[in-house]
Amino acid sequence: MKCIYCGCEDSKVIDSRAVEETNSIKRRRECSCCGKRFSTFETVEMTPVMVVKSNGERQAFNPNKIKTGIMKACEKRPVAMKDIDNLVNEIEKKIQNLLQEEVSSKVIGEMVCEGLKNLDEVAYIRFASVYKQFKDISTFYEFINEFEDRLKNKK
Repeated sequence: MKCIYCGCEDSKVIDSRAVEETNSIKRRRECSCCGKRFSTFETVEMTPVMVVKSNGERQAFNPNKIKTGIMKACEKRPVAMKDIDNLVNEIEKKIQNLLQEEVSSKVIGEMVCEGLKNLDEVAYIRFASVYKQFKDISTFYEFINEFEDRLKNKK
């Protein structure tokens, strides 16, 4: 890190502390050349992720949209907000860990479905019924039967 006083490129870290509000680290440094001290802040660089929708449209990834969809699916269900927030954070981490600039809405929808399946079965079916856009009642009925079979095989 370059010293702000003399421009020397050699400094040592004296102290590091996490800054919770900004999710960064504050480092107290001392210049090896002039001996003066200064502070730096280190943050993780997040690459913006674009969501490619089914119609080809692209828009910036917004975790609040996921949260809204999950909250609608969990409406009048015994699911705590903490659990919803945890699921949204988990999905957001998975998307960031893909290290891709673009992610299809289908991939995100599957992540939400998988998370809801483990969180609340009714919420999962509600979300899936909107997300999968069933053409008619018979395809929805097939989906329910497959889900029911998977539940029976799990037990």
